[in-house]
Amino acid sequence: MISINGVTVTFGGENLFDNISFIVGDRDRIGLVGKNGAGKSTLLKVITGEQTPSGGTVSRSSDVTIGYLAQQMPLSDGRTVMEETMTAFDAINALERRIEELGRQIASRTDYESASYEKLIHELSECTERFHIMDGSSREGQAEKALTGLGFRRADFGRPTSEFSGGWRMRIELAKILLRQPSVILLDEPTNHLDIESIGWLEDYLKDYRGAVVLISHDRRFLDTVTTRTVEIMLGKTHDYNVPYSKYVVLRAERRAQQQAAYENQQKMIKSTEEFIERFRYKPSKSNQVQSRVKQLEKLEIIEVDEVDNSTLAIRFPPAPRSGNIVLEAKGVGKCFDDKRIFSGAEFTLERGDKVAFVGRNGEGKTTFARMIVGDTPLTEGSLRTGHNVSVGYYAQNQEDLMNGDFTVFDTLDRVAVGDIRTKLRDILGAFLFRGDDIDKKVKVLSGGERSRLAMARLMLNPYNLLILDEPTNHMDMRSKDVLKRALKEYDGTLIVVSHDREFLEGLVSKVYEFSDGRVREHLGGIDDFLYRHKIESMAQIESPSAGKASSSGAAAVKDAPSEAQGKVVGRQRSFHEQKELERARRKLRVAVENAEAEIERIESSLREYDNKMADPQAYGLDMSDSSLFDAYKTLKSQYNKAMNQWEAATEALDDFDAKNGF
Repeated sequence: MISINGVTVTFGGENLFDNISFIVGDRDRIGLVGKNGAGKSTLLKVITGEQTPSGGTVSRSSDVTIGYLAQQMPLSDGRTVMEETMTAFDAINALERRIEELGRQIASRTDYESASYEKLIHELSECTERFHIMDGSSREGQAEKALTGLGFRRADFGRPTSEFSGGWRMRIELAKILLRQPSVILLDEPTNHLDIESIGWLEDYLKDYRGAVVLISHDRRFLDTVTTRTVEIMLGKTHDYNVPYSKYVVLRAERRAQQQAAYENQQKMIKSTEEFIERFRYKPSKSNQVQSRVKQLEKLEIIEVDEVDNSTLAIRFPPAPRSGNIVLEAKGVGKCFDDKRIFSGAEFTLERGDKVAFVGRNGEGKTTFARMIVGDTPLTEGSLRTGHNVSVGYYAQNQEDLMNGDFTVFDTLDRVAVGDIRTKLRDILGAFLFRGDDIDKKVKVLSGGERSRLAMARLMLNPYNLLILDEPTNHMDMRSKDVLKRALKEYDGTLIVVSHDREFLEGLVSKVYEFSDGRVREHLGGIDDFLYRHKIESMAQIESPSAGKASSSGAAAVKDAPSEAQGKVVGRQRSFHEQKELERARRKLRVAVENAEAEIERIESSLREYDNKMADPQAYGLDMSDSSLFDAYKTLKSQYNKAMNQWEAATEALDDFDAKNGF
């Protein structure tokens, strides 16, 4: 479907790619992996045609369509969320307008035997068939399903897109790409804009997608769930493994070990052969054997061992100045935006050396709380007090976007550094893998991962005793995440980290603050203890609305658990009567789903009959000038849309009921 043939990309006289080739098949699920700056995003741009390679070609089948979500892309304003999302159906909308126009033309004609009339009928039939193949009747339902899956609430659909952050508008762009259903979807770090619940929905969607998917991600679990093939970019070369990420890591290590063993054995053989040649070169009795070995060496194909890029970050946070024992104290803290309450009644105390995590669905107030601590956002209610001698270092979720793109890497640090640290800027940049000419690059040409590293380097310029990191692992490759985690574990100050990355939080934090349902609840113990006490297996369950309601049952370390949760039957044995009542309620919901499905089937059957008749009106004795025929058809379409909405509502109610009650 797409063939990358000998592609070379050169920047500043150096090859980013050197003669790479591979093929994207029609149902491939490919994960592009490699270090930040290896060229993953550039390769996607080459595939889309946004960037022209220095050498080689990219060939596409004539019918291939591409949907591309970049890390940064222009975002539209001026429409509501639903209006912007519905632009994904421009082709279907144009087809519907053409069907209506053909209907009007046919209704005004009386020359039923003419060739032009027959041509109109034939085109109408083709357009109608294409409209149904493209599922044009359920556009709004599809858009609603995509938006809710990506974390929007129905109340958001009518809000202007300008009211949303860049991350949320990127979700709209992602929804549009999915709804267009291109033959190839290219996604560059899609999980950076999503919470765990939305990541789970996207995983399920991509697993069942009919086309090909090529994605860049530093989320191991996301890669393992979605992809079945891994293409590694390392030192300008690609290595193709027909397995998901975790298996690729094992195979890569095994492959290199085998190469190394074979290389060493060959080198021993070469050394032994050369010694034989040198020893007997001038002995006539051995001349034939010597010549034989010389020819053997000349024909020998030298085994090569794959080069490995072993460069890693060298992060070590400056020693934290000593603060008072109480670092942060929150009493009755709440936040509202206009009439919308985000959370209220938050109460907790952080002591010196605490390492805690803020977790929860997007929009529940984690980033808002972080911004309140540093003074970027005012409180609506309550009080928030930092302790004696507390200095706060803050890594914002969009930190890399706050840097001036026209500054160089070096200037970005030099303009904020004060004192003796300015003499060590090159060393600091080197620790973050900015070496040689890299420090003279403009910020605007850096990859997302490079910008994240630069923002983290800027945070290291001053010693802080309270670090607040909001999604610090976004854009970071897996090795960099591991290095950052080790540095934070060794950090001797107090840490607050906002993250959806369970793997990153494991072993790092000793306390979890859960933001859900307008409350902030404290959970003692690390992320594993938090999951265990809630008897849930993944962060997706924590962050789903249903889990948020049930999470406080039986958790001994949860403070301020809502009283209504304590009466729930979740987590204990139901009585016979309770079970019967639940089963009766579930049957009613199931019947509603089945009734809606039956209604949809009935309407679809009627629509097919109309399509057949309109395709051959003479055979059915139809008068195509009769407008009532098209009115009846439109009525059926309206009924179909209504039935689809009823089915989606009934299905959602059943799914929520099952999740809540453990069916």
